[in-house]
Amino acid sequence: MNADSLDQLLLAGSAVLLLAILAVRVSVHVGLPSLLIYLAMGLTLGESGIGVHFDDARTAHALGFAALVVILTEGGLTTRWSEVRPSLSVGLALASVGVVVSVAVVAVAAHYLLGLPWELAVLLGAITSPTDAAAVFTVLRRVPLRPSLRGALEAESGLNDAPTVLLVVLLSTGQAADHGMLALVGLVLMELIGGMVFGIAVGWLGAWMLRRVALPASGLYPVSVLAISVMSYAGAAALHLSGFAAVYLTALWLGNAELPHRASTRSFAEGFAWLAQIGLFIMLGLLASPSTFGLEHLVGGVAIGAVLTLVARPISVLVCGAPLRLPWREQSFLAGAGLRGAVPIVLATIPLAERVPRSGDLYNLVFVLVVALTVITAPALPALASYLGVTEERARDAEVEAAPLERIAADLLQVHIPPESRLHGVEIGELRLPEGVSVSLIVRGGQSFTPDVRTSLRRGDDVLVVTPRRDREATEARLQAVSRGGRLAGWNAPGT
Repeated sequence: MNADSLDQLLLAGSAVLLLAILAVRVSVHVGLPSLLIYLAMGLTLGESGIGVHFDDARTAHALGFAALVVILTEGGLTTRWSEVRPSLSVGLALASVGVVVSVAVVAVAAHYLLGLPWELAVLLGAITSPTDAAAVFTVLRRVPLRPSLRGALEAESGLNDAPTVLLVVLLSTGQAADHGMLALVGLVLMELIGGMVFGIAVGWLGAWMLRRVALPASGLYPVSVLAISVMSYAGAAALHLSGFAAVYLTALWLGNAELPHRASTRSFAEGFAWLAQIGLFIMLGLLASPSTFGLEHLVGGVAIGAVLTLVARPISVLVCGAPLRLPWREQSFLAGAGLRGAVPIVLATIPLAERVPRSGDLYNLVFVLVVALTVITAPALPALASYLGVTEERARDAEVEAAPLERIAADLLQVHIPPESRLHGVEIGELRLPEGVSVSLIVRGGQSFTPDVRTSLRRGDDVLVVTPRRDREATEARLQAVSRGGRLAGWNAPGT
């Protein structure tokens, strides 16, 4: 590639990227996930539009997995363990037992409704069963769900890629026939559990290292976190464990650890994940060939989508939720919130890359299914959540970011007070922070000043707090307690 070609490529790429970023505003206003706009951009750029030719399924498969690693990293970093922990059993059940039920129901429907042979029917069931992390993290976080419900959906989408990826690979390569049913289930469970253990171990080691190494620039912390997460995926995959389960749990551990510059790390990961989503969906749109879409693909995709949404998903939720005594309202919302997105389309590239007979038909079916389900289900979720009464008031947590002050064994906390926070109106002296902690500066309306004990905090303030390292956790806990409960929070237990 010469310099002129590179310049033209950079110009076109940057223009497409900026257009895609601006498209986020349109998608939020309309209420549809941005993936539809990005897929449409890919179709427009492809052979049926401008004429960009791309049909390399192996490259799409590899790049798709790389993008999913970044997306899962961002999902783990921005997920609160306090929300996931109470509903982890539900998320795990949906990611394992729920997947098995969904695969079985869709396979039966595909065999008898579409006339697919059992091998392709089961493959279609495996491809379409996992919910999509990108869709869940971007759509559901705009809906004020109960934390436990949001945690269950995020845990499911972060972990259900693991069993389905293995199943799709085994079916596409013909290795599934070499294993009995029990052996296949055992293999899937071994890879899933092994990947989870590996991911937790890497996350713990990574957090331990980052807490003890003072890096020379704050921008190195988010890069280090991303590198640790990717290393977790690659290390688990090299050991024939689930890389997707590993990377999600590593990022979940790091995102909830007491690390320096957590807010900037999450912002970096969020931006990088948006870049991965944009590239992924445009690439998948390029890979699709609308000229090959027949009536059987349109009708079949919609039919399987209906079975997946109205039959397979509700049965999966019922099987998993009833033994756990999940309230029927939450079960109803979980049944309607099984968002599909990039993951099924990426999984459909595996049989394409392995040249499985009729894999092109499978890809077209999955493409139509994802678009149809996204158009129908995503805009309805806020209304469904409100109707079922599973929403709650937005969290009042203050945004706290820490930076190490190595020479004096202290940390500098940067606290942003959001509009919903009950820190508004609280005087500095009423915070009752641990002894030795100092509120050193307040930035309000672009102006900074040094507060005293009678200074009242206001919405939108940025507050700098210096705390001895030994008191950092107690200081953060006290700030969050007042942010949620007001000046009287924990009155009988100072510092909590």
